[in-house]
Amino acid sequence: MTVAQPDVSVIIGAYEAMPYLIECLSSVEAQTIDPERVEVIAVDDGSTDGTGEYLEEFAERAPMRVLVIRQENSGGPSGPRNVGLSKATGRYVFFLDADDRLGPEALERMVAMADRAGTDVVLGKVEGVNRSAPKSMWGKTVERTDVFSSNIKFTLSAQKLFRRELLDRHGMRFDESLFTGEDALFTMEAYLRANGVSVVADHTCYYLVGRDDGKHVTKSGSYALRFDSARALMNLIAEHVPAGGRRDQLMVRPLTVTLLPQFGPKYLTDSEEVRRHKFELAKPLLDAHWTEGAAQRLRVHERLRLHLVAEQRPELLIEVVKFVKAKKQAAALLERKGRRVYLAYPHFRDRAAGIPDSVYLAEPREARAFPGYREGGTHTFVRRAVRKARRVLTSREVRSAA
Repeated sequence: MTVAQPDVSVIIGAYEAMPYLIECLSSVEAQTIDPERVEVIAVDDGSTDGTGEYLEEFAERAPMRVLVIRQENSGGPSGPRNVGLSKATGRYVFFLDADDRLGPEALERMVAMADRAGTDVVLGKVEGVNRSAPKSMWGKTVERTDVFSSNIKFTLSAQKLFRRELLDRHGMRFDESLFTGEDALFTMEAYLRANGVSVVADHTCYYLVGRDDGKHVTKSGSYALRFDSARALMNLIAEHVPAGGRRDQLMVRPLTVTLLPQFGPKYLTDSEEVRRHKFELAKPLLDAHWTEGAAQRLRVHERLRLHLVAEQRPELLIEVVKFVKAKKQAAALLERKGRRVYLAYPHFRDRAAGIPDSVYLAEPREARAFPGYREGGTHTFVRRAVRKARRVLTSREVRSAA
């Protein structure tokens, strides 16, 4: 008898996952999708707390096919995910972390969306439990979008539904040399290669659980690993997207989410040696990828900090970081009859600092918060010039006709 191909392979990489694994597997067992349409591939990555034994117990009682693989510890999440992916037979794959859990009906809804829309990646709404979760991309359910037309670039975790044919066609696997941000690299590549992305925003599909023991992977790792992650993601974007506005748009993600926090409040408690090292690590990244187009897409305090890092001005950065940490509101200076708003963060129009005014110029999205701002700027000036030129031409035509 031929066994039908499952619709979805749920891949679980597990390391020291007890007791969180209990609720994780319960959420899989409670899925409304027909168990015949699901396979679970669970990889125990050298656990010593009973994780492997519990997975094997689950495999014996679960209504769906379950494959348990036990291996020596690989040192990171990429290895187990790649092992699971190599064994997957489903039309789609879903990566489930062993300390998180699925929402009710999650698999059924995401598979139905992928089949209906014909898209290669489906994002299901995520909620945080004892931790924060991304929010900006869940405004509405969208059958088809892409990484340039939405905020999906701000959720690059691996907990998505991926069409396996897409991954196999491009030989996509998680980078085992990275120990943080490996999922961002994988997911961004999938977004860029996908023929479309769907968003299920009207139903919680995934619960991101914060561990009480502080062992969650995103909380661990040295600062140097963050620079490795930023470098890999920036290089991937540059490889797939030509220079210009679309590339700048995507660079906002590694610049603000991965790189900028290294020059936030934590920077104030870093030793001088660590501060110097961070500037050294950041220099080649900003030399290659810090552009005017990317800078314009940031808020003023973000742009100012990265400008100072790009210009290798550590002596000026401290005061800016202290100002930001204190959550002070920079004074707004309105010029050009309210069409330009400058935010007077530290060193604004300080001759000795020599920072261009443009670094402090608020873009419309940020400027709208200040009374007296009149949106229009350069575009308004151009429109006025065009109207004036038309009036002059019309006047001349009337005189000629007379």
